[in-house]
Amino acid sequence: MRLSPSFNRSLWVFHFNSGSCNGCDIEIVAALTPRYDPERFGIKLVGSPRHADVLLVTGPVVHDMADRLRRVYAQMPNPKVVMCIGSCGQSGGVFYDSYNLDGPVGDVIPVDIYVPGCAPRPEAIIDGVVKAIVLLESLEEKQ
Repeated sequence: MRLSPSFNRSLWVFHFNSGSCNGCDIEIVAALTPRYDPERFGIKLVGSPRHADVLLVTGPVVHDMADRLRRVYAQMPNPKVVMCIGSCGQSGGVFYDSYNLDGPVGDVIPVDIYVPGCAPRPEAIIDGVVKAIVLLESLEEKQ
């Protein structure tokens, strides 16, 4: 069963933790379990950004991770989609005024899809990935 008739390949996702408390990371792992089974739609986690279509970013961007995040983003092939998972990545969350933050993810790299929550439920993350598929379809049509 394919998720979309016009998206003709599997969606590969790379996960990047830019300084989160791991709450969002735990929910991402929960979304990958057999209960939700995203692999039936061809969605899978990959170990290299060079193979990824989607970048999942969790947490606010701390100083040490800002340059690394930019490099990971640059390594991804086009077309690419960036998803920011959780409130901390969107606004800094409870760490918004911390001395060691470079700010939310959107201040460091362009973000296409935001999944709000602290921490967002697996259903919300999967909904964001479905929106990423729709966005990738439109980006591929333009090329």
